[in-house]
Amino acid sequence: MDLNPSVSLRPASLKSSIASAFALPLPLPGTIRYNVTYGPKLAGVRNRATLDEIVERSLTQAALWDEVKDRLDDPATALSGGQQQRLCIARSLALTPEVLLLDEPTSGLDPISTSRVEESLYLLREEYSIVIVPHSVQQASRVADYAAFLLSGELVEAGPGEAMFSNPQDQRTEDYIVGRFG
Repeated sequence: MDLNPSVSLRPASLKSSIASAFALPLPLPGTIRYNVTYGPKLAGVRNRATLDEIVERSLTQAALWDEVKDRLDDPATALSGGQQQRLCIARSLALTPEVLLLDEPTSGLDPISTSRVEESLYLLREEYSIVIVPHSVQQASRVADYAAFLLSGELVEAGPGEAMFSNPQDQRTEDYIVGRFG
């Protein structure tokens, strides 16, 4: 995707190249399979074999396939909170976006579910650009290849994640990282 500001992006094409998942997982009413196939069906995919491939690929990418492969026709709302979050990520991945936006995707999850989501992010970053607004500095330091610190709408510092979290260049960034404010 060309993000040159002089290039006009049509909203429809922009929407199809970006997917998102939010802090509160909101599965659609219906089955696990329905949640993953919803987007592709809206996009015109009707072939059952293709939809089955999309379901398996998306759930595998979201580290959920092994847990739900035998109950794809069960209600999505019967899943645990962590599983629902990964299902929402799988639903976002079903249309193979270029960019995945995640807003505090593990904020309400237990440590085990958080770990599973983070593990899937490590694999997903090989195929997708991921922008994550994490719920903790510690998570940001674990998952960021590149990080940015914004304060009151101002970009304070940006750079490689490892460097920014181990040797911040701006005092405000260091203060935030070590917990002096925020």
